[in-house]
Amino acid sequence: MKYILLFVFSFFINQLSAQAPEENYAVDPASEEQPGVPKGEVLKFTFDRSEIFPGTWREYWVYIPAQYKPEKPACVYVNQDGIQWKAPTVFDNLIHKNEMPVTIGVFVMHGKVRSANASEANDRFNRSFEYDGLGDAYARFILDELLPDVEKRKSSDGRPIRLSKNANDRAIGGSSSGAVCAFTAAWELPDAFSRVFSAIGTYVGLRGAERYPTLVRKYEPKPLRIFMQDGANDLNIYAGDWWMANQTMLRALTFSGYEVKYQWGEGGHNGKQGTAIFPDAMRFLWKDWPKPVKAGQSQNQTLSGILVTGQSWELVGDGYRFTEGAASNQAGELYYQDIPNAKTYKVGTDGKVSNVSQNSQNAGGTEFDRNGNRYEVAKSTVSIVRYDAQQKRQDVATGIAGNDITLTYSGNAYVTVPDGREKPSTVVLIRPDGSKTVVDQGLLYANGVALSPDQTILYVAESASHWIWSFQIQPDGTLSHKQKFGWLHVRDTDENAGADGLTCDRDGRVYVATRSGIQILDQTGRVNAILPTPNGFASNVAFGGKGFDTIYVTANDKVFKRKLNVRGANNWDKPNKPDNPKL
Repeated sequence: MKYILLFVFSFFINQLSAQAPEENYAVDPASEEQPGVPKGEVLKFTFDRSEIFPGTWREYWVYIPAQYKPEKPACVYVNQDGIQWKAPTVFDNLIHKNEMPVTIGVFVMHGKVRSANASEANDRFNRSFEYDGLGDAYARFILDELLPDVEKRKSSDGRPIRLSKNANDRAIGGSSSGAVCAFTAAWELPDAFSRVFSAIGTYVGLRGAERYPTLVRKYEPKPLRIFMQDGANDLNIYAGDWWMANQTMLRALTFSGYEVKYQWGEGGHNGKQGTAIFPDAMRFLWKDWPKPVKAGQSQNQTLSGILVTGQSWELVGDGYRFTEGAASNQAGELYYQDIPNAKTYKVGTDGKVSNVSQNSQNAGGTEFDRNGNRYEVAKSTVSIVRYDAQQKRQDVATGIAGNDITLTYSGNAYVTVPDGREKPSTVVLIRPDGSKTVVDQGLLYANGVALSPDQTILYVAESASHWIWSFQIQPDGTLSHKQKFGWLHVRDTDENAGADGLTCDRDGRVYVATRSGIQILDQTGRVNAILPTPNGFASNVAFGGKGFDTIYVTANDKVFKRKLNVRGANNWDKPNKPDNPKL
């Protein structure tokens, strides 16, 4: 069968390819047809019903190995830019020699919105938008739209196509923008793809992929295996230096403990070396299958210092509408709200969840004082309320439409009062006698609020930006020296970090619930590490458990916990001074 090779790169490739030296690579026998090897078939289809990329039309090809039997879902390899690397022949040979599992290949082109009249207007090409863009849109397109369409098809002899849903059985790859697209898909959804082939990848400033080396170093490692290829004469243009960017990316992956193999050469921005090394790349990516790909050990000192080996996120409870307002009492029991249902829940130190109260207060932030009283921001009654050990309710302050609250050891309370995302917010000081003083105004949607371990600094999350603001607390409780202090990472698909609740550990680190998960800042306001949650979102965070070494996270309709190697700073403890930060 005659296979179609489709190499689609950016317009500038041909202009610069003459600068690269002549490239001659040894041919791997797996790239050539071999006698006696069963040959799979390649079928061609089109897809034009995308809701994620509306209006797009694209072609795709499906390789079905001769050994495939529909009784067992096949492994999957997805490749961008259509069929490359002599992949069907390589798959025939490697599957025959048991160097890779029985794998169905899906080779998909980028989308384009076709013009109404080709003689008068160009099509809109979606390649850079789909491939170079960060975020999970393209991965969701593959998983939710394209692969289901593939499974509606049959082989020419009538075999239905059944694809494995296990990440360990799925690989994704491509070249140039297709390579960074493959990495993005696995990075965003490691529970969908575990193996990545990246040739001449565009880890440069086309649409934000230059951020990957930094993000890779800060995020908790993911269970991915990566094969990289590039040449010293790759592109060097307005967006960056491909050759240097790929090496920087490799160093970040190695630093973070990823299982990565690379093949550097002298070539330019083309598929020659990629085609030559593709069989070895597949051998590496599929080695030891079905043994699962595991996450490595990062050299990030913050991650290695706070994470406990073998401990990961555990589900505490789910099925809520929206969880918020996490706080612990002196016993280490965690309290949180299901806000739309106006219910307050408690997680005991035995891990059991119980419903503490059901009321109409529509509570937001929650905090405990040193006497064990629980404070809540009651939005529906526009007040701050206090519950004693017998759940007896008392108004502390009225006429305050608060969002979140924190309490000092001395009994002062700080409440954030947002007024929509486009209007300035206020921070209100409530003294033990109930008197109220506005101590700051002007933040855009002031949200979470927390104290440093020594209780001399107040941190406030500004949800409508990527900043954590810092204030020095004066002896009378007022605030001074306001500063944009903590710099948060923002996902490519968002306009802000979505910072919500925050808390500190006793060493002075600041833990911020964001759309990216828990971003961990040092005392100087730098994000040192990021812990993504299982559902990719966090609304509040608090330490609890008997030793206050378990972090709890409210995340949409779920609550998670994780044991850490640090202890939370409790506001009702006597203030403690952490060690000086490393500058």
